[in-house]
Amino acid sequence: MAYADRNTSGSKIVAIVMVAIIVAGLGYAFVTGLAYQYIKKKAEELNTFDVSEPPPPPEEVPPPPPPDSPVPPPPTQVYVPPAQVAVPAPAPVIQQTNTVPPAPPIIPPAPPAPPAPPPPPAPPRIAKKVEPRGSPQGWVTNDDYPNAAIRAEQAGTTSFRLDVDATGRVTNCTITGSSGSSLLDSTACNLLKRRARFSPAEDASGNKIPSAWSSRFTWRLPEN
Repeated sequence: MAYADRNTSGSKIVAIVMVAIIVAGLGYAFVTGLAYQYIKKKAEELNTFDVSEPPPPPEEVPPPPPPDSPVPPPPTQVYVPPAQVAVPAPAPVIQQTNTVPPAPPIIPPAPPAPPAPPPPPAPPRIAKKVEPRGSPQGWVTNDDYPNAAIRAEQAGTTSFRLDVDATGRVTNCTITGSSGSSLLDSTACNLLKRRARFSPAEDASGNKIPSAWSSRFTWRLPEN
């Protein structure tokens, strides 16, 4: 009994497997047939489909030109002079020689200074002073007034010194105080050198010696 059951179950399994194979083969044939028909139909549709060319793209309109802009001036070029590099002067070449420098010249000694001259002799001692001869008031008067000085209304006192030699004559006239008018001063000196007379001075031995005499004269404008 058991052996019969095992044979029966084995037969069932084989039958099921065979059925499965047959169903699978039918399914495969069915599917492949349907697929072939579908593909054939689509191929016919593609053969009858009219493919139209795409329209050409629209022409591109170029953009308008930009507005005229002022042309910038060319850049100003600034000329920069090249820097001057100071080239140092070459150092002088000192040539060494074996020559002996000449001996310095011999300077003779300076001659001795001459002796100083002797001092002038002291003026003789006056034992008697020089004295005028006559009245000195007559040597120069207002009658001697220069006309140019009168017209210019010049007046004043002229101080003077007269150098008198050993004979009593006037050798020189020196103005020691001006009247303020050179004309009046020179007129006084010229008159005194011509008119003045003196007794000369004497030393202690009674010898006549040169001397000097000083005085003054006042010029007064004449009254009209």
